[in-house]
Amino acid sequence: MSNTAHAQRISDQFSPQASAYLTSSVHAAGEDLQRLQQWLSPFGAGHILDIGCGAGHASFTASPFVRQVTAYDLSSEMLKVVKETAECRKLTNIDCQQGVAESLPFADHQFDCVISRYSAHHWQDVPQALREVFRVLKPGGTLIMMDIASPGSPLYDVWLQSIEVLRDPSHVRDYSPGEWLQMATESGFRIEQLITGQLSLDFQQWVTRMKTPPSTVDTIRSLQRAVASQVHAYFQLQDDGSFTTDTVMFCAQRHH
Repeated sequence: MSNTAHAQRISDQFSPQASAYLTSSVHAAGEDLQRLQQWLSPFGAGHILDIGCGAGHASFTASPFVRQVTAYDLSSEMLKVVKETAECRKLTNIDCQQGVAESLPFADHQFDCVISRYSAHHWQDVPQALREVFRVLKPGGTLIMMDIASPGSPLYDVWLQSIEVLRDPSHVRDYSPGEWLQMATESGFRIEQLITGQLSLDFQQWVTRMKTPPSTVDTIRSLQRAVASQVHAYFQLQDDGSFTTDTVMFCAQRHH
């Protein structure tokens, strides 16, 4: 699929869901946002870029702690939600720009820190996006990534990617911590902290947020019922379809 077609698919998928993401408990809260505040503490005078900002939760979290936040997303509807919410919350240091992760419309060395939360699994070319992040970061600047993680093991990985792409056709891939380590290193970053965690997902909210069609929801449920017992145990699958997934959060420095 061409970059433009993929970008259109993401936009089609997310634009109607913008307000659902603003109120989603999975996106609006979490230990990762508290950790983000701590990791942003050195950047009080800094300019932060939030790639794939969605409804803006990471941008809103960063805003009180830094000089300026640029919220960046492919979906104009998401950016509209960010702009309106920022105005409503009187967060005056957030500006919005539209575009894709693989081609950032910013100058070299423009940002002190780049953050991204629950977005990278939609990027068509993560290594290219990381090269772009490297370019727009100041020497010694920091990248902070947060995302759903693949367990790495083929058995668990195939199952996770399958239900992800059924629920959301714009899904590309959840990467394992090892894959992140390799991609970041190859792009010129040095990972300084990497933390894995778990996220419990309420099945009904998970599919409703994405407006997954009922027939596809049935397919996901039948996949859940058909899985091997160790997959069932690993993802802590519940009777109602709710499950627990791995997460990864890391902080990496751009070499000078």
